[in-house]
Amino acid sequence: MKRTIAVALLFTGLGLGGFTLQAGQVNVGVSIRDGNLQSFYLAVGNHYRISPQVVIDLRTRHRLLDEELPVVFFLAARAGVRPQVVIDLRMEGRPWLDVALHLGLSPEIFFIQVGTPNIGPPYGNAYGYYRQRGLAGDWRALKLNDREVIDLVNLRFMSEYHGLPPDEIIGLRGKEESFISIHADISKRKGTRPADKNSKKSPPAKPKKKK
Repeated sequence: MKRTIAVALLFTGLGLGGFTLQAGQVNVGVSIRDGNLQSFYLAVGNHYRISPQVVIDLRTRHRLLDEELPVVFFLAARAGVRPQVVIDLRMEGRPWLDVALHLGLSPEIFFIQVGTPNIGPPYGNAYGYYRQRGLAGDWRALKLNDREVIDLVNLRFMSEYHGLPPDEIIGLRGKEESFISIHADISKRKGTRPADKNSKKSPPAKPKKKK
């Protein structure tokens, strides 16, 4: 009961008082202990021009991984559909790459220009294909598992949001356990408040068609 009240107070302070969480629906320990998770949610909402309440609501109702949230809003923005359309496709059991293809998107959207000649894990295989065949428009044999799609989308998200070269994010990804910790470390280093930062935002999702 105390944890539920604490979470409710926390979200009220973040301007999300209209959304009530039950204990256990999110990683309460992380959010209360250091705020890194909530900072990540706010950054996602800010970057993709989505209300933080919607970000948390979708994550909670559909039990999405925290690092899948940028994938949902990125694909929705690129396809011009509501985030719920993307989630519904995912809930059908489709891999993230298949969701993108079903929405009529090219795998090319997952790649951002990187200057590093030799790219290591977890990006080596994906960028190896991109440079050898993708740049020529040949995506027929490309295979991206869900973790690779998540890594690629979050690479773009972190690079654009924090205004850092993708090469730097790749280096951090090789050392950090998650993009949540990467986001927290960059924010701390730059002395910024992620929710207030003026970043290069992706266009908002346009709910113009339904699947």
